[in-house]
Parts: sequence; C-alpha cells; structure tokens
Amino acid sequence: MGLLDGKVALITGAGGGLGEAYSKLLAREGAAVIVNDLGVSPDGTGADRSMAEKVVAAIKSEGGRAVVNGADISTLDGGQFLFDDAIRHFGRADILINNAGVLRDKSFANSNEADWDKVIKVHLKGTYCATLPVFRWMRKNGGGVIVNTSAGAGLIGSFGQSNYSAAKAGIWGLSNTLAIEGHKYKIRVWTLNPSAITRMTADLPGYNDANLTPDEIAQTVLYMVSDLSGAQTGKVLGVSGPRGVREMRMMETEGWKASRTDLKAQDIAEHACEIFFSEKELKKSARYS
Repeated sequence: MGLLDGKVALITGAGGGLGEAYSKLLAREGAAVIVNDLGVSPDGTGADRSMAEKVVAAIKSEGGRAVVNGADISTLDGGQFLFDDAIRHFGRADILINNAGVLRDKSFANSNEADWDKVIKVHLKGTYCATLPVFRWMRKNGGGVIVNTSAGAGLIGSFGQSNYSAAKAGIWGLSNTLAIEGHKYKIRVWTLNPSAITRMTADLPGYNDANLTPDEIAQTVLYMVSDLSGAQTGKVLGVSGPRGVREMRMMETEGWKASRTDLKAQDIAEHACEIFFSEKELKKSARYS
C-alpha cells in the first residue's frame, strides 16, 4: 500500500529536475501522474517533448501509471488542457504541484520588458492557469492538495532576480488566499521554498555544494500531499541542505500605537525602538541565522 494509492497528481515542469523527482516518487507511492512539460531550456526557449516522455517511460517501467501532457500552462487554455487530461485518463485531480518555471536573470537596471513578462507569465500566471480548473473541481469533489513553488528570492530577495522575485512573492500571496478560500472545501494549500541541485541552479557559484538533490526535496513534497501532514494548510516549508526542513513565516513586532489621532512622523521616530526589530532580534531570526 502506497501513501497515495488511488490519487491522481498533476505536476507542471515535470520533465526534469524537481518535477521529475516528484513525478517518480508520487507514482511509486501509488498516484497516477500527469507529467506536464514543454521541454524548454532554463530561459524558456526551445521545446523537447522527449523529456516528459522519458519520465513517463521510467514510471511505467516500474509498474506505475503516467501520461505526458505538453500544455503551455502559462495560458488558460493550457491549464484547462492539463486538467482535462487528468480527467480523461484517470477521472480525478487530487493533487496539483505547480513547479514549472524559467529564469532570465539581470540586475534591475539592466532588465527589459520581455524578460520581465516571460518570467511573470510562466511562474505566476502559470500557477494561476494550472490551478483554476483544478481548484474548481476540488471544491465540488471533496478537496485535495495544492503545492505552489515559491523561492527565497520571493520571500527574501535576490540580486539580479527582480522578475523571478516578484513572481515568487506573488505565488506566496496567491497560496495564502487559496488556503483561506479552499479551507471549507477541504482544499489544502502549501507553499514550497526548495533549494535543490538542478540544471536551473547549475551556474550559481557555490550553490550546489550545500544543497539537496531533487530526490531529497521530493520527500518533503510527499509529506505535504499525503495524509502524513494531516489537515495542515496555508503554510510555507523551506527545504535546503544548510537549513534542513523548516516552516517560514512573515514576522511583525508588537509595534507602537499612537495615543491620539494626530499621528506625526516625529512620533514614529521617537518610538522607533518599539516599531522596528532590534539587531538582537534580527540575528535570532531565521532570516539572518
């Protein structure tokens, strides 16, 4: 008996790296898998359907169930086609993992509209397009689990990745709202912040020395989408070699509330020690440790 027997999982960007690892592990645990991938290069150019086909062949060779889906999930038609394939082949849509993405890194001052639009479209709009039909189905059919992929760039920031950071921060915000709206329908929504050794991170100096393989990250995803995680929803899990697995949250201070209605900028300056985190508190936080 697998942890996901009888479940159907839709995974975007599943032709390699993290998505491939998710697909194979979930299939081994009993899920039927829709392996979605255009087979593009890390910057979103080109196409190679054979990447997804190889993943499906590997799953089937182990006795699993999987089909290839080549939809462009950055469009509403593509998101609908992905969902329709799940229903056509397996009759359900229990798990959705939004993993597809591209990178076009430049410092903000050197950025251009085309690169900005491409990254936002694949990451943020793609998450919206793939999720919409699945979320609607889950509302009517007893719920499910959605895992959306953010990144440290979106939660913290990253030099040279303004487009990627904006997209990943947007995904985090979308996940929070989906968790609220999906709660009464038993739709659980997670945000994942993975740091893994993949072709998209291959050129980052020193990155791969400390981080995990896709297969190791996949175990966290299995926890998220299975009954092992119970009824948890609306949470962010960070997974990396240096830090392990940890929950990530936005933090706020106790703050200072004015005792009168005529708040002045000078009042904020006078109460800065109550409003802002102290250096000691920051050094204790996960952001600086």
